[in-house]
Amino acid sequence: MKVALWGVDSRDGALLTKMKKTLDSLGIKSQIMKDGDYGTASEVDMVLVAGGDRGILEYFHKVTAASAPVLGIYETDSTGFLAQLDVRDLEKATSRLKRGEYKVDEVFRLAVRVDGKEVDPVLNDVAVFPSKSATLMEHVLKIDGRDIWHDNSDGVIISTPTGSTAYTMSAGGPMVIQKSQVFVVVSVNSLDNTRRPLVVPNDASIEIADITSRYHCEVVLDGGRRVRVKNTLECTRHAFPARLVRTADDSAASLMAKKVRLAEDMLKMPPSAKLILKTLEYEGALSQKDLATRTMLPERTIRLSLSHLIDGGYVKKKTSLRDARQRIYELKI
Repeated sequence: MKVALWGVDSRDGALLTKMKKTLDSLGIKSQIMKDGDYGTASEVDMVLVAGGDRGILEYFHKVTAASAPVLGIYETDSTGFLAQLDVRDLEKATSRLKRGEYKVDEVFRLAVRVDGKEVDPVLNDVAVFPSKSATLMEHVLKIDGRDIWHDNSDGVIISTPTGSTAYTMSAGGPMVIQKSQVFVVVSVNSLDNTRRPLVVPNDASIEIADITSRYHCEVVLDGGRRVRVKNTLECTRHAFPARLVRTADDSAASLMAKKVRLAEDMLKMPPSAKLILKTLEYEGALSQKDLATRTMLPERTIRLSLSHLIDGGYVKKKTSLRDARQRIYELKI
């Protein structure tokens, strides 16, 4: 069995070295993939990605061709929904992986073009919003070149089934079974209440055209990278799907059940708490300072929201493995 190891940034270096030592001691051939050396991804039996959900999303942004099945590895400060294995359980799980006691879910990605230029493919969703919040954006939605609606709203989200239980669901979109061959399009807070979430076959071409707003608009890829857009966002099904390793004791159905419980609980939360939860889901574990930077919420609001989330059992506080003086916060669900 040949395994490649990948981490999103230099912070994962120590974890990758630890994983390689564990695998080598168990007789598993492994190598750490360097940035730009993504051809290795198709030459091994499995890719282990460090960094939890954040790592998996970034990996599938970087790898645009075929890849071996990917298993997300998380540690104390990087849990999530896509990552399947705690690094502390790697040695115990290795024998099961060698025996093939796992499943591989093949899910499609979105190929994205901004003003005619190809950008990173996405696994969850792509959104377009004005750069300043609480500002309307005018746009035209086209499916396979045909106008579907002309709208004024806070923005638009285009999601895969994998991403349907993330940002799209928070904006009122439907939950979609992962193997469904569809896109979901959600106009966020439209002025026209007939602009309901739209389910589209995934062999269609989706275009958000004639984008205008008082401020410049941005395309947001999987809740992370932002790309300025002048006029047009185009989305199609990517030629190469993402192949995700699912351990024997987990499944897409159980992940969806977890998201359903979270969605029900979120109805009772204040907006600031919802924003913090979504930020932790996309970014992984963060300190209070990191949360303030990403959410732009006042520090007092963050402290109160974190207290509410910890008391409710949604978030847990940990000591950072990288800096024992720092407290970090991560999803507990």
